[in-house]
Amino acid sequence: MRHAAIRFVPALVLSLCALVITTIVAAPGAAAARSAGQAEPTTGENDTTQGACQNRQLPPPPVDTSEEPKPGEPSPEPLPVPEDPVGGTRMGECGLVQPEGSEAPPTVTAATWAISDLDSGAVLAAKDPHARERPASLIKVLLAIVVIRELRPETVVTGTQEDANQEGTRVGIGPGGEYTVELLLDALVMRSGNDAAYALARALGGTEAALEKMNALAKELGALDTRAATPSGLDGPGMMTSAYDQSLIFRAAMQHEEFAKAAKTPRIDFPGYGGRPGFQVNNDNRLLGEYEGFLGGKTGFTDDARHTYVGAAERDGRRLAVVLLRGEREQEPLAQQGAALLDYGFALAAADAEPVGELVTQSPDVQPKPNPNQRSEPTESGSADKPAENKSTEAETDRSAFGNVGLPLVILAGLAVLVTLAMWLRRRRARAARAAR
Repeated sequence: MRHAAIRFVPALVLSLCALVITTIVAAPGAAAARSAGQAEPTTGENDTTQGACQNRQLPPPPVDTSEEPKPGEPSPEPLPVPEDPVGGTRMGECGLVQPEGSEAPPTVTAATWAISDLDSGAVLAAKDPHARERPASLIKVLLAIVVIRELRPETVVTGTQEDANQEGTRVGIGPGGEYTVELLLDALVMRSGNDAAYALARALGGTEAALEKMNALAKELGALDTRAATPSGLDGPGMMTSAYDQSLIFRAAMQHEEFAKAAKTPRIDFPGYGGRPGFQVNNDNRLLGEYEGFLGGKTGFTDDARHTYVGAAERDGRRLAVVLLRGEREQEPLAQQGAALLDYGFALAAADAEPVGELVTQSPDVQPKPNPNQRSEPTESGSADKPAENKSTEAETDRSAFGNVGLPLVILAGLAVLVTLAMWLRRRRARAARAAR
């Protein structure tokens, strides 16, 4: 019996060592996979596993050199992918995300889109809502919010030759021309003027300062898929967004009277410069005056982003918005495709369809960590306050391969190995002492 026990000791030591090694190796691997946005393969048409969706971390490869960093500068790292989808579990699904039992949405060319309620923040339907794409001129909506927050509308900005030389759509700013911030904001939203974008960025402290403020605002709002690389939306290193992010950014912009007014203004008078006469600037949104209850929107295009669009309308007391990213005009203009999705959204609203997600109003914690030493003050109902976007899920710590008890298992296994090894060495010394007598 004693010999059997002695033979058992080495086997026990080896088993416990294997347990410790497996736990240590598996736990970091699982955590690393989560932090990188990777996941184990799953099945199902709407795959809820975050890492399985296409373009979860980065937009598709660029078609030109516009996103190459300047010589000596590194390429920006991808933005972190939140472990929990911002806006609810279903916002992490791939493919179509629609209410159960609802009719299929109309076919559009956009790679990703979202329909949301401007007032309640409910997401009514979507396709790949957190897939990362390029915004093109939709990023100007983010710039517009920064301008409204920080600049006085009557402030005068003097145009420069650099403004006039901007690539792409221009409203007609010229060197020496004098323009109020209010006028430049209107031109930015109505005509998508890249020259207006850079003039406003200069008024904010320069391009880099404006980008810092835009990206800080995106994070503040909870648009964690969004990074602005240029104030105009022209492609640049690390530029990205998502249909979900553009939905919540547009919702935030529409809460400002200055933006909402500009979005639905048909035309404005714009001053000339250097002795040149003034001229009229027309709103380039084709649904204005054509779609029932249209509230305005924004268009965009670059070679890498392709066609992008955001627009909103009001019917029967409901204000809905639609965002389309990476679309094509092979069937019809993206504004018309947006109109079809708005019709679908209003039909869902009329049927009281269950929302598939919500637009947050502030940045949620990507990986919330509870503080055991901090207690929340109870509300009048006796429960502790929690952020609205976190009510459905409790904050949890990183888990090892054994769940929340992984670390205690490792410690206990290690102690067991040490105790067993000590006993085995003691028995061995005793046997050697008896043999020496």
